[in-house]
Amino acid sequence: MSAIQLDLLERDHCASVVAVVAAQYGGLHSVIHAAGPHIPQQHLSTVEPAVFGTHVQAEVLACFNLLHPCLNHLRQSSGSIVAVTTAATTRYPVRDGLSSTPKAAVEQLIKALAVEEGRYGVRANCVGPGMLTDGMAERLIASGDLDERALDVTRQNIPLRRFGRATDVAEAVCFLASPLSNFISGQVLNVDGGYSV
Repeated sequence: MSAIQLDLLERDHCASVVAVVAAQYGGLHSVIHAAGPHIPQQHLSTVEPAVFGTHVQAEVLACFNLLHPCLNHLRQSSGSIVAVTTAATTRYPVRDGLSSTPKAAVEQLIKALAVEEGRYGVRANCVGPGMLTDGMAERLIASGDLDERALDVTRQNIPLRRFGRATDVAEAVCFLASPLSNFISGQVLNVDGGYSV
């Protein structure tokens, strides 16, 4: 196992890293896109268009830059793509548009790849996390973007009345990347305690 730092907005670097990894490990079986910037909670009316564009690039273009050079390798292995998005593309929470809008585009990209690459045996799916106790939610709580009142309201909107953990999301990602889900493609699995129901 190895770790390589990668700027997903540098498409040539993405292609060269994919080539190195595929050569080192004898191909690619699964590609997981689980990257993105920290996103503040704010009304879209307060977001400058340039900032919005930056977030679209950091999520949508970055995802495409990673996946595009992987496709030939995934065709050879009948491999799997999983993108981590958000449950907010199904049920929108106020002040989340800067996060959910680009992720909705990523979900459409994944569905397009599922349709186009399925003939090669490639599967493509998304996992949509709901409110978690770690990761970005932890940073939003620490920064004051989410106070106790907001957290209580959020809990009441979740049928399980609790928040998830990053490991809940990781388990769903592993399932969709594995042969256990070999007839599942083009889907979004929300890991959200029932929030999106």
